[in-house]
Amino acid sequence: MKKLKRIYIEITNVCNLACNFCPQTKRQPEFMKLETFNKILEEIKPYTDYIYLHVKGEPLLHPKLDEFLDLSYEKGFKVNITTNGTLINEVKHKLLNKPALRLVNFSLHSFDGNEGGTNKDEYIGNIISFVKEDITNTDTLVSLRLWNLDKDNATNIKRQRNREVLQIIEQEFNLPYKIEEKIEPGKGIKVSDKVYLNQDFEFEWPDLEKAEDKNQGFCYGARSHMAILVDGTVVPCCLDGEGIIKLGNVNNTHFAEIIHGERTSNMVDGFSKGEVVEELCRKCGYRKRFN
Repeated sequence: MKKLKRIYIEITNVCNLACNFCPQTKRQPEFMKLETFNKILEEIKPYTDYIYLHVKGEPLLHPKLDEFLDLSYEKGFKVNITTNGTLINEVKHKLLNKPALRLVNFSLHSFDGNEGGTNKDEYIGNIISFVKEDITNTDTLVSLRLWNLDKDNATNIKRQRNREVLQIIEQEFNLPYKIEEKIEPGKGIKVSDKVYLNQDFEFEWPDLEKAEDKNQGFCYGARSHMAILVDGTVVPCCLDGEGIIKLGNVNNTHFAEIIHGERTSNMVDGFSKGEVVEELCRKCGYRKRFN
């Protein structure tokens, strides 16, 4: 039986921000129903133990997030959540002490899309407050992300903008060093018990309008992970945010059929031979990280 390291489940494609690094979806705004989520969990259980509640959209917006977490625990899943963090004060009671919750990723670079919202100090302060409460009372891990570096100015503009955030983290966790002296792009550091920080270069989402790379290549999409969009569409990875590579739909086809389906198999077999079968994959810059 094919076992995946993780499956992304998009419980909503609605977001409260409009960040320039994350293209807005053209799909119909939607929130997944608890009944649909339950059906998905039943079908994917033989194939993974870890689920991530995001693709596009902000998962903390879902009004039944706490029920989703409870159901995940009941079914035996460990849950990872990636959030922009702007709503953490309003919904932290839905996250704290949830045994299913394994990891919360805070995309701190999302502040750039929060114009007109809370100021940076308040934004980071709310997140740090949750983190401290979380690590004191639970085993949930926290990752603080600044994935906004530019290869051309990684040591200048973007890093200067991040310095304020890093300084707050240094002060709040009483670090005896400057984070910049320890961290390297793509590598994380431990800033406290159960709390990690990493900076990385900003990546571009794949797009059919981009130039095509016809060279040989490899990717773990559909091999180590897959994603299920809010409308039930199954895609090979979390970067197919528009559902271009439709492997099937759990609303009318069992996940077992989809994961062993012809299009899925052709894609995985192709990567095994260095062949990039799908057009979207040939227009994905992230895939080049594995070449």
